[in-house]
Amino acid sequence: MSAADPVSGWETAVDRVAPVRPARPRPAALLWSVRPAALVLALGGVAGTLWEGIDNRGAALAFGMLVGVGEWARWTGADVREAAPLGAAGGLAYALLGADDGIAARDGAFQVVAVVSVAALLGNVPHIARGRRTLDHLARRVLTVGFAAVCFQPLCARGALERWGGPAYALLLVALLVLTALCDAVLAAAQAHSRTRWPFGPLLRDELRGLLGIGSAVCATGAVIALAVAAVGLWALPVFCLPLLLTQLSLRRYAAVRATYRQTIASLARATEIAGYTPAGHAHRVATLSQAVGRDLGLSQAELTVLEYAALMHDIGQLSLVDPVPAGATAGLPAAEQRRIALLGGAVVRQTGVAAAVAVVVERQADPCREQPLAARIVRAVNAYEEKSRDSGPGGQLTALEELRLATAGDYAPEVVESLARVLSGDCLTLRAAG
Repeated sequence: MSAADPVSGWETAVDRVAPVRPARPRPAALLWSVRPAALVLALGGVAGTLWEGIDNRGAALAFGMLVGVGEWARWTGADVREAAPLGAAGGLAYALLGADDGIAARDGAFQVVAVVSVAALLGNVPHIARGRRTLDHLARRVLTVGFAAVCFQPLCARGALERWGGPAYALLLVALLVLTALCDAVLAAAQAHSRTRWPFGPLLRDELRGLLGIGSAVCATGAVIALAVAAVGLWALPVFCLPLLLTQLSLRRYAAVRATYRQTIASLARATEIAGYTPAGHAHRVATLSQAVGRDLGLSQAELTVLEYAALMHDIGQLSLVDPVPAGATAGLPAAEQRRIALLGGAVVRQTGVAAAVAVVVERQADPCREQPLAARIVRAVNAYEEKSRDSGPGGQLTALEELRLATAGDYAPEVVESLARVLSGDCLTLRAAG
């Protein structure tokens, strides 16, 4: 439910953003505890299945094929919460399977975990062969399905569902779907936090927001498949999987549109560099460091996207100037001139068709600090830091940061400057290398 962006050109290491002191080691303890837990659960499921034998082989084969095909067809290039909705729904449906064509199913939690683990691993073989990261994805899939199976299958085996009746069965399914979705969101946020060192709270909020979209579709489809197979048998699988299959295929189109959109913005951002108005790589550095500061301040993924686009295009108003600003350094200009350039940039952004929220940030980056939205405060401070550190020679980072701190009374937001200091110290900065 969380992935890298398909555009790689803007996610390389920042040249001039060097940590003031060595970065602390990544907090990977949780990440390395999730993976062994998933491995132990998978091995336990396989061992338990071999010991007890396979029940209902037809259902095991059908659901295993469904999970395997869903994992094989997952789209790894899209920045989406769930890149393999078909595999996720198939695994969840198997964990919640109480009957097959009216006959009680006794597959058990061991068999569910074993079938889903093996099928997911086989479905990811092509991705592993291409060098793509799949361990976290597989660990989440195994733990999430295992959680649902361990909660549901023992009740089913004891015949509790038949005694409770329809309403209680429906309430149990809803409760299990909610708990399973929350479990998956926590695991996804924990894995992202361990990899990136970004704050856990905003990551979890992003994952929970994602549940309202593809997450809710996966949960609903998994429950419907389980109920349909219980009523009419395995013939229900292709019928009820078709909507999610189409959704999974549409992810490719979504990723292509998103990539084209970002490439357009990247090209616009480079226009000032090609025209000689700003130094090469300036917009890229400001955007990357702004995202790190935004993460530290707890911005959501949607807010970070707006921040990134605005930071990339923050200098585009200089294209309207007759005489270029020396070295493109606008931080030292009079406030009125900064404001004029910002308004010119906002007008250009609005004409490009980019989201209005991006234009607002570009326009207001030169407003008085207390009147700016947080994204504009970040862009303003990071841009000033990049310009000052570039011109200060050796030790420029420390000098530039000290100048920003001295100007927090009026020009720069104190919380943004302190966040920038934390990022530069290596506490929060995580720059993803691309290519």
